Amino acid sequence: MKKILIAVLVLAILGGGGYYWKKTSAKKEVRYASFDVISKTISEFVETTGAVAPLNRVEIDPSSSGRIEQILVAEGDTVKAGQVLALMSSTDRVAILDAARAMGDDQYKHWQDTYKPMKILSPLDGTIILKNVVEGQTVSQSTVLFALSDKLILEANVDESDVGKVKEGQAASIILDSYPDKPVSGKVFQILDEGTNQSNVITYSVKIRPDHIPSFFKSQMTANIKIEVAKKPNALLIPTAAVTMDPSGRTAVITEVTDTKPVYQKIETGLDQGDMVQVTKGLDEGDTVMYVDKNYKPQQAQGSNPLMPTRPNMPRGAGRAVH
Repeated sequence: MKKILIAVLVLAILGGGGYYWKKTSAKKEVRYASFDVISKTISEFVETTGAVAPLNRVEIDPSSSGRIEQILVAEGDTVKAGQVLALMSSTDRVAILDAARAMGDDQYKHWQDTYKPMKILSPLDGTIILKNVVEGQTVSQSTVLFALSDKLILEANVDESDVGKVKEGQAASIILDSYPDKPVSGKVFQILDEGTNQSNVITYSVKIRPDHIPSFFKSQMTANIKIEVAKKPNALLIPTAAVTMDPSGRTAVITEVTDTKPVYQKIETGLDQGDMVQVTKGLDEGDTVMYVDKNYKPQQAQGSNPLMPTRPNMPRGAGRAVH
């Protein structure tokens, strides 16, 4: 009995092994897509993130402690250098006016005209981006009353591996997270020399000046930014998926397939745009390249092991317990 059991097990193992070999040794069907080399302008981009920020941000503090009597501007207002932003009473004027108010309207008006309030002036042309006080508020010399921005720009964070490609004057495309359907163009005008280390990743701040500042721009809005670091007109282009390696390890493309065997052509590449790549040597416009069509999925028949027990076909409804 033991010998019979061993023989059955050996047959089962051999049968299973033969089934596995049959499955793995079958050739996979490969389908190729073709593409004719085209001539077109190609650009290479450095893609990164950033935020809207003031070019120059100025905080306005009072020259002494006191009380804010009147505010003459609101956030978002455009102001000129020397414009009065608010009127403020010094600590002494506050004490005098409060005492005069108790003596009657005439006395109060007299001291209001005699003891003039201090004027809070704008130090530059710009936009009010922060109003940090309300009328009647008591403030100290360290209280920030207003913050001004002379102009809004973009500050992009560029990885150290890419910052060498970025130059002043390069064009940039800006898309705010808040307004994804309203792209804004701009140009790089400054690359800071000192990097920032965050989690062992070094980035450099690159400043971009928008060609125009839309009304919806607000400080600290985040943005996706593409900086055009290279551009080549009349470049020969092929899909990036078509670039492969020939049997000797050289960069190549497949130009034809003969008897299921690919024929390789050595090439040299240039700018890479992500989905398309420039060919600088090895192909001419109109040449055809072939590459594996990854979207094609051949149907595979499900195999079965003849030694494995199978469940008998049962009529519909069979096998249901009846109580």
